[in-house]
Amino acid sequence: MSPIRVAIVGAGPTGLTLARLLLNKPNLEVTVFESEKSRNIRPQGGTLDLHPDTGLAALKEAGLWDEFLKNVRYDGEAITVCDKRLHKFLRVSGTEEGSSRGRPEIDRKALREMLLDSLPAEIIIWGCHLREIDQGHNLIFDHGIESGFDLVVGADGAWSKIRKLLSDQKPIYSGLGGYMMNIPNAKETAPECYELTNRGSMFSFSDGRSICSQQIGDGSLYLLCISQVSEDWREKLPHDTHDAEAVKASLKTVFSDWHPGLQQLIESAQDPVPHSLYMLPVGWSWENRSSVTLIGDAAHLMTPFAGEGVNLGMQDAAMLSRAILKATNSPDPATQLAVEVKAFEADLFVRAERTAILTKDMMNYMMFTDGSPRTIVDKFILRMLTFHDKTLLDYLRYPLLAALLKSYFFLHNLWYQ
Repeated sequence: MSPIRVAIVGAGPTGLTLARLLLNKPNLEVTVFESEKSRNIRPQGGTLDLHPDTGLAALKEAGLWDEFLKNVRYDGEAITVCDKRLHKFLRVSGTEEGSSRGRPEIDRKALREMLLDSLPAEIIIWGCHLREIDQGHNLIFDHGIESGFDLVVGADGAWSKIRKLLSDQKPIYSGLGGYMMNIPNAKETAPECYELTNRGSMFSFSDGRSICSQQIGDGSLYLLCISQVSEDWREKLPHDTHDAEAVKASLKTVFSDWHPGLQQLIESAQDPVPHSLYMLPVGWSWENRSSVTLIGDAAHLMTPFAGEGVNLGMQDAAMLSRAILKATNSPDPATQLAVEVKAFEADLFVRAERTAILTKDMMNYMMFTDGSPRTIVDKFILRMLTFHDKTLLDYLRYPLLAALLKSYFFLHNLWYQ
């Protein structure tokens, strides 16, 4: 019996998790195609909190839990939510392994390196820039055509070429754009910024603007500065978006009325990268097409306001791997594969819509609500709790919890005003 051949397009955390879950399984051949020329060609961004029932569950299923523990940062569970005046509405300290709240941090780079190291080098083909996938499901790369796959999985991110075969839907602009930057060796070079971030994550919001900082495992801080801007904001700028001094001067104008401690983050940062936030519409789906499917951002691109994107993508990988393996163990693998993939997609659409609603709610609370975060912090906390806690007892507790939160922040805000 011929093996089932699976092509995974994209070597991000989602695609690599799928490859790892399918590794060394009988009657199965897996190839990962990645457009980047090597694993270290570009920075991988900030840090991630992986969740027990999604990202962490996928790593356990992939046999990578011990490796994960070597890279995990429990102190990264520290969170501060404040406004432009640096008034803190929520401040949660970091933890240790024994007192973890179940959502430890790992650097994006460390997660990807761990996944890459877990796979044989020959599985991943680097430098494969995909032009398109044609109607016959042939992958047309700059270097030539790859074909003969029983399943092509698009794990190729926001601007997925595989998605184009399934739908005309393109990502839509969120209304938010700005810069990603970093502060190297922050404890020594910017001690005030290091202290403010508290080895975890600091989120400040006001008036449709935001400055966020995250501690990275190498001692640097990852910085994201965004605001409400038109989609063509880059073209309207009078300066080069990679000119650090010009960018910082521009950001100081945008955040001119913010607390000096928050402005210091901008002053200390370097290496600006312009960044616009896009998303797929809530509830978007595609018509099932035999032998092609999507996972991760290719399937459900979201803004980062709920911290669920990578977690959902890794859960996609786990669910799809089970579907593929179920097919390979059947008497007629090729026929059963089509059945299993269709069932996988039906489940994905439900999970993705629920998470997309949460993410959009969080974005609207923080970036598009007057008086945020003062006016919405109780809703913000309750919304996150109701998303992650699903037992009947938890639901019975929520009316009381909602009343307590509302009362607490009502009194807090009276004092704050």
